[in-house]
Amino acid sequence: MSEPKAPTPAPGDTYKGWLFKWTNYIKGYQRRWFVLSNGLLSYYRTQAEMGHTCRGTINLATANIAVEDSCNFVISNGGTQTYHLKASSEVERQRWITALELAKAKAFRMQAESDDSGDDSTSPGAGQGAGSRNSEVQSTLRTLGSKVEDLSTCNDLIAKHGSALQRSLSELEGVRLGGETSEKIRQVTERATLFRITSNAMINACRDFLALAQAHSKRWQKALQAEREQRVRLEETLEQLAKQHNHLERAFRGATVLPPSQSNPAIDSKGPVPGKGDVSDEDEENEFFDACEDVQEFITVPADPKYHRRSGSNVSGISSELGMDDGTTSLDEQSLASSPESPQSQEVVPVRKRRSRIPDKPNYSLNLWSIMKNCIGKELSKIPMPVNFNEPLSMLQRLSEDLEYYELLDRGAKCQSSLEQMCYVAAFTVSSYSTTVHRTGKPFNPLLGETFELDRMQESGYRSLCEQVSHHPPAAAHHAISERGWTLRQEIALASKFRGKYLSIMPLGSIHCIFEKSNNHYTWKKVTTTVHNIIVGKLWIDQSGEIDVVNHRTGDRCHLKFAPYSYFSRDVARKVTGVVTDKNGKAHYVLSGTWDEKMECSRVMQSSRGGENGADGRQKTVYQTLKAKELWRKTPLPEGAENMYYFSTLALTLNEPEEGIAPTDSRRRPDQRLMEQGRWEEANAEKQRLEEKQRTTRREREREANRTANPAEEGKEPADGAEEVEIASEPSETTYKTETLHGSYPPAYSMEGPYGAPVKSGHHDNYKSMWFEQQVDPMTGEPTHIYRGGYWEAKEQGDWDSCPNIF
Repeated sequence: MSEPKAPTPAPGDTYKGWLFKWTNYIKGYQRRWFVLSNGLLSYYRTQAEMGHTCRGTINLATANIAVEDSCNFVISNGGTQTYHLKASSEVERQRWITALELAKAKAFRMQAESDDSGDDSTSPGAGQGAGSRNSEVQSTLRTLGSKVEDLSTCNDLIAKHGSALQRSLSELEGVRLGGETSEKIRQVTERATLFRITSNAMINACRDFLALAQAHSKRWQKALQAEREQRVRLEETLEQLAKQHNHLERAFRGATVLPPSQSNPAIDSKGPVPGKGDVSDEDEENEFFDACEDVQEFITVPADPKYHRRSGSNVSGISSELGMDDGTTSLDEQSLASSPESPQSQEVVPVRKRRSRIPDKPNYSLNLWSIMKNCIGKELSKIPMPVNFNEPLSMLQRLSEDLEYYELLDRGAKCQSSLEQMCYVAAFTVSSYSTTVHRTGKPFNPLLGETFELDRMQESGYRSLCEQVSHHPPAAAHHAISERGWTLRQEIALASKFRGKYLSIMPLGSIHCIFEKSNNHYTWKKVTTTVHNIIVGKLWIDQSGEIDVVNHRTGDRCHLKFAPYSYFSRDVARKVTGVVTDKNGKAHYVLSGTWDEKMECSRVMQSSRGGENGADGRQKTVYQTLKAKELWRKTPLPEGAENMYYFSTLALTLNEPEEGIAPTDSRRRPDQRLMEQGRWEEANAEKQRLEEKQRTTRREREREANRTANPAEEGKEPADGAEEVEIASEPSETTYKTETLHGSYPPAYSMEGPYGAPVKSGHHDNYKSMWFEQQVDPMTGEPTHIYRGGYWEAKEQGDWDSCPNIF
């Protein structure tokens, strides 16, 4: 059934503007053009539709107008039509409410007068004041009507007598002087007299009508002006009352704590309920996009106005004022405003000037068949793959890029609330993937014992150390400590699955973040990375899966969901959503954003079941939230990054030569250095030499371990095939899959053996890492390598005698 077309607005009696109208839980609020005219509220998708297509109209005479919060209001006519609307600001909402109330009152009066127009008698119970004003207006209108009738009569008489006078004058011109002259003159005189009398009557009637109209016009103008002034005063009063209400609400919440009952998630949400709004005209909407097959597990709606605070309010130090060290404080606006909204906005003057460019990537063509045809019949693990598939960084350096947005942890260390701190830790977790969007080049696999230090203590207050600690399975350990009160450590190994068109890489191991002041200990794991278009097409990277960030001291938890890319989805690409909950499962913050651009958080004021059913048939949770605040935003890539392997500002400095570093540092790796300089042929030869040297060193180490374990077999050669087994277990960079199929992944993604999985060797290996020792983690129960200390002391003394010669 088509909706009625909106009437043509009368000049001076309309109010137009954009409002957001609720459609459904898939598309949420949609922007619509609303027109208020003659007591009818109509809406259109665009202003261009006003001439031909009205999407809906509601009669305000019988409508009910209700205010939900600072920006939301509802218009309903008793059940058949309900509009849930949202204005862009509180002031704009109040203007619409005032206009709607005035239009409703006018429409009601017009309807009442129309209903009473056919009745001869008036109701005896009518109000005396209203009846008196109505009778006065009616009497005036009747008097003016009679005067108009008099004017009409006089006009007819003037026309009649004027015509007769004109005829008499014409006849008088043709009369000869004689006896007829006096008779004609007499007739003309009579008719002229009648015309003069009629004209005087007309003039008098016009004078009376004008006097009466002027007298009442002045009264009506004064009354209209008074009504306008009263309307303006009313609007100003309402705006002032709204401001005072918010100030009082803020002062109340700053001086006392809400009882638990007011924040009970079981309380019914005041947000939109299922089935509201008109959705028939929204099915083909293409302005807003939402996921079709991967709908989020919860819904967020604006919170009740009693929870809202002005952005300019002084709410700093909420956590300390309330004394909520148990994690119940909010991530208020001031706590976010106290530090820059994005890490790149902090301009730290470095102690030393670091490089901002590297040599441009050479445009060398690569013929894979020219490489493979010379390797027919050779051991697969001994096929040297060129550096064309690499980028001039090692895996340890890529692992250190996790610290690109270390400021998030600095801010988290200042938080008094564990829940607020959790938001920053979750944003830091997501930020580590931002460097993988365009990085389809594969980093160099580290040699066993290779290290990488990132000393930014003077510039940024932290220092980091990575070491390749194991071959079977290949694993790297990482330890970073900041003078601002946090420590980050991790050990990452990999599992991978090749599925023809794409390659899935599953990082194994946990990441730990410890804050000294609060003793909060957070752990999480990484999501799955998928490399698409392995066989044909351009490589591109996607992150998908779920992360649980857990605070082991308080029991707080943040569940993050990385939505996989779908061609059929209308949702934003690379989307990440999450909810921060306490140990009781109560939600406090909702996180949203993308892993390649930014993350935002919104404080949850109330939550309830009652949203749209999810894919599993269960009702979704509806969260009432405050305005979202930005936690993190990706730093733009430097100019010319497309010619520098899409390196970030930090990545450009990672391979910069430094004095005093360990001889095992990745910066000293010759094949990697040659590749950075554009000397790829030399880099390929050096890369093959390093791989062969590593195999020789490993065989010697395994023979020594075997002699120690079995002294009776000393001097015996290994059985046939043993050499191939141990070579096959070597996590070198020589397998095609290892080299070419691992594009840009999360840290430590390309350290597996041939065919994408580590192969355990039957030989003993007595290797022990230099700076890390293996322990059972007390939090997760997993075996992991933990920093044992001594590296930075050795650097200060310049004592690297214990370091192996791996290059």
